[in-house]
Amino acid sequence: MSDIRPDLQEVFRHVFGEGELILRDEMTADDIDGWDSMMTINLMIAIEKKFRIKFAAAEIAGIKADGQNIGTLIQLIQKKTNRQS
Repeated sequence: MSDIRPDLQEVFRHVFGEGELILRDEMTADDIDGWDSMMTINLMIAIEKKFRIKFAAAEIAGIKADGQNIGTLIQLIQKKTNRQS
């Protein structure tokens, strides 16, 4: 199945205005400049549009929780899109 990483990286670059941003699975919100609560909402909306999925409120609220990183976000998106890397 297809890897969603390139598409997700494109979304992150657009939302955060950082054209050189390279996502790594172990990255957290703390690793990305400007990732605050408002940017979380903007990011999740952009991801929903890009991948044609919907997040539950609890999923959005938990995206910056301890133990969450880009890798866990990728897993969540893959689950919702039924795609595997």
